[in-house]
Amino acid sequence: MLLGYARVSTQDQNLIMQLDALQKAGCEKIYKEKVSAVKKHRQELEKLLQQVREGDTVVVWKLDRLGRSLRELINIVSELQEKAVGFMSLNDQINTTTAQGRFTFNIFASLAEFEREMIRERTKEGLIAARARGRFGGRPKGLSKKAETKALLAKQLFKSQKEIPEILEILEISKSTFYRYIS
Repeated sequence: MLLGYARVSTQDQNLIMQLDALQKAGCEKIYKEKVSAVKKHRQELEKLLQQVREGDTVVVWKLDRLGRSLRELINIVSELQEKAVGFMSLNDQINTTTAQGRFTFNIFASLAEFEREMIRERTKEGLIAARARGRFGGRPKGLSKKAETKALLAKQLFKSQKEIPEILEILEISKSTFYRYIS
């Protein structure tokens, strides 16, 4: 069964062109929505992904209608492939039900993976270069000067038999911070 998915980003835009193309392609059911791809929650897409069955093919007018980024697109198509569901983009001429379509899509997936690896390598090299210059990331070890002062006060107040709730109020700290300071 061919299942279509049509999406426009704003209420002002209209779906007619996409719907016509999907109907012409033979889609028996079309899921349509007017929501930005930036939104995490796209009800109709989620419904489509839940209802799709083995042997079905999801059809979109253009790749960018399905996902806002290459990574998201690859994730969605991978999810479809795991369910033995095909994917077809009419304008981009990608059809994962054919060997050539799977090859084309896998090239896209490989490029996305390559991009992620390059970012990871550059980040790693940047951290190494920063360490060589004596810079280390992360939170500084130990307490700040302000926290050290509060810790000393917490210990003194506790030794002077002050009630814990009163100490917490005076120092404006939580109970867990108090116990960490006195240990």
